[in-house]
Formats: sequence, structure tokens, C-alpha cells
Amino acid sequence: MRILVVNVNTTQSMTEAIGESARSAASAGTEIVALTPRFGADSCEGNFESYLAAIAVMDKVLSYPEPFDAVIQAGYGEHGREGLQELLDVPVVDITEAAASTAMFLGHKYSVVTTLDRAVPLIEDRLKLAGLDDRCASVRASGLGVLELEEDPARAVQAIVEQSELAVKDDKAEVIVLGCGGMAELEEQVKARTGVPIVDGVRAAVAIAESLVRLGLTTSKVRTYAPPRPKKVLGWPLNADAAAAGPEGTRVAAAPGS
Repeated sequence: MRILVVNVNTTQSMTEAIGESARSAASAGTEIVALTPRFGADSCEGNFESYLAAIAVMDKVLSYPEPFDAVIQAGYGEHGREGLQELLDVPVVDITEAAASTAMFLGHKYSVVTTLDRAVPLIEDRLKLAGLDDRCASVRASGLGVLELEEDPARAVQAIVEQSELAVKDDKAEVIVLGCGGMAELEEQVKARTGVPIVDGVRAAVAIAESLVRLGLTTSKVRTYAPPRPKKVLGWPLNADAAAAGPEGTRVAAAPGS
């Protein structure tokens, strides 16, 4: 089984950390391929960067030359999962939904601890859209930018722990979800400090993706995520091979993963 895990930003070191976290959760025989988009922002912390990442992730996945069995979008609260589901015939798992759904098996209410406060509304909206908000006690910001998580891990852990403790005490959360793909390596440290289950979306997404592949299940294509109708797309090629299509663009159709 081969699973593509796609970072939503262009910071290679973060892609590598996400890949290592994914591999730590993968079963024997599962190959994790961690990918970095070829264009986009070095961190995603707002709507512009999120929409840009959605396009970049689709571009990267459709440019991948080998067969694959599932895709994980490794951005918490980011847009784009729906587009991938239309384009692919393999399971697509977003870490936002993977983490929240996993947390609901572990406690009555969960809280998300993310990066900057401006990311909170995006995450709240994605959880609501996915129908996962009813059991979300809160979405809290650590006050750290995405890239600061790598620059000062000790400070990052402290900030996440402080907000996690407040979520448990004040918001009555029983499970904490790490609300950023860049927090993938902090799970055990935060767990040791808080004493409650900590869910990392990358690891949760791997387990869910593997189970869907083993069950032979993938996205329904009868309505919402039916393949896009073939159309002429100008300017953006959607995959590497289409770059030779010239100024009139290329035709877009569903691309099978395997």
C-alpha cells in the first residue's frame, strides 16, 4: 500500500517531519510518500494561503508519476479536500476531519489547539462543514506561527500545553487535538504534560486511510464528488504533462490514483 501525504505549505523540513510522523503510525508494508507542493506559501495561516494551498496540493498529487492507494492532505483547517475527492478514485483523508473524528472515540468533548488566532475561524468552519463541531468544546490559539513550531520546539510545547490545560479546565475538554500538521512531532510531549489523550491529525489520518484501503472503500462518485466535467482550463496545467498544452490550456478530467 502506498499513501501520499501532502504538506500544504512549501517548507521542506516540515514535509519531512510530517512524513516521519506518518511513518511512525503506518503498518508494515505501507509506504508513506511525503510531498511538498511545487508552489505556494511557506506557511498557511489564512484564507489566501489556504486557497492557494488547495490548488498546489491538487497540482502536486496529479503530477505524481507512480500508482498510489490513498492521499492525506496534511493541513489543519485548509481548503481543498473536496477537489481531491472529485479528481481521484482512491480515498482522500484530511487531517482536520481525521483528528476530530478520532477524538470523538476517546472522550465526550474535544478541543483543538492551533497556531495563530486568525486560524481559529477557518478551523471552526471546516469542522462545521464536516459535521464535527457539535462535540468540539473549543478551538484555542497558541499564539505561535506555523514556522515558529520548528524554530523553538520547547516554546511551542509550552504554549500548546498552556492552552491544552485551559481547554481541559475551563472548556471541559477531555481530549486535545493538535491543530496543525507542523505539530506532528509534539504529540508525546504534550500528552506527558497534560495527562489527557492527544490526537495528532497526521497519525490519525494514516490509520483511517489504511483502513479504508483494506476495506476496499473510497469516495462515492454518484453526486457530490462525481468527477469534474471535461473543460478547458487556462493558465494552470493541473499536472506536469499538461504544461505542453500551450496557451489554450488543457482538458480536465478525473485522474485515477492507481
